[in-house]
Amino acid sequence: MSPKHYLAMVAVAAVVTALLTPLVRYLSIRYGLVDSPNERKVHTTPIPRLGGIAIFAGFLAAVGVEALGEAYFGWGGALLDSSSTILGVIAGMTVIFLVGVVDDIVSLKPGPKFAGQLVAASIIVAAGLRVDFVGNPLGGGLIALGLLGVPITLIYVTGFTNVINLIDGLDGLAAGVTAIAATSFLVLAAQGNRLEAAAFAAALIGACIGFLGFNFNPASIFMGDSGAMFLGFALATISLLGVMKSVAAIALAVPLLIIGVPIFDTASAIVRRLKHKRPIQEADKGHIHHRLLGRGFDQRQTVLIIYVWSAALSVGGYAVRYAPTIMKLGAFLVLTLLSALMAYWLGLFEAAHHHVDEEDGVSSDSEDRAQ
Repeated sequence: MSPKHYLAMVAVAAVVTALLTPLVRYLSIRYGLVDSPNERKVHTTPIPRLGGIAIFAGFLAAVGVEALGEAYFGWGGALLDSSSTILGVIAGMTVIFLVGVVDDIVSLKPGPKFAGQLVAASIIVAAGLRVDFVGNPLGGGLIALGLLGVPITLIYVTGFTNVINLIDGLDGLAAGVTAIAATSFLVLAAQGNRLEAAAFAAALIGACIGFLGFNFNPASIFMGDSGAMFLGFALATISLLGVMKSVAAIALAVPLLIIGVPIFDTASAIVRRLKHKRPIQEADKGHIHHRLLGRGFDQRQTVLIIYVWSAALSVGGYAVRYAPTIMKLGAFLVLTLLSALMAYWLGLFEAAHHHVDEEDGVSSDSEDRAQ
């Protein structure tokens, strides 16, 4: 697959997403599926929250075009070479998307939502995707996980799903961070000849770009949990298909570093809530984007700062892929130190000034809009 091939997939996903988003926005408004303003949210008018439908449709359209091209026009690719695994991956993505749609409509409690995430993750494990090895950070080589690979994979996939969902608190934030991470995954997968993962990454990038035209501040539509959970889940499966499937990049640290900002934000939220004896699942106003807003940055500036931070970590994740172990450890330590300094400056581990209603549960696009 040439760069033009990947660009074509990006274009298909972007165009389909951009064409469908106004329709989804219209239907959401017509049926009252909107995020209403209140005292703890930025927007002052009701905003449709089912943009994830357009994102998912754009992604599937690009993957479908690729599959048809491989089947009937002799395109170079790998979707049909591992069709059973690919079908399992798409099935898992569909389940997580549907769980998100239901949550956007009826607001699921954290328990049922997490159960749906586990079902979706179990489907891709059953399709053959799992973390079988991890790199040995001390002696080099690989450590076989055996049966531990199944629970580790489930934790890995659900973790990815939730960190993107949790960072989705400002216009354009989740879509932009996902596009940046997916770009790194695309390059890594293409270089590792994992063409199916590269194709999925290209489709994901395009869907995010197509949606950002409507979601960047001031947003006219939110992606909702149907979009945020799908994006996180898709990143996890792409990394399992591509970045971690080749022995050279088997270490968990590479994809985790690439989405380091959402992970760091989630980890600091857990520490903050435990430190101040708050329920872990309780949403608050202490996330990275809230802290940056509190420092006087506006919404666009805040989002762009996080984009730059995410891009730096993505470049770092790419750069250390082939580096010697000692250089990998050094790079991780430097990036961790810089992130720790950022956390200290922002006060991420200090109590948030405002807590949302406890019934809101896990933070999401429609529940965690910054003040």
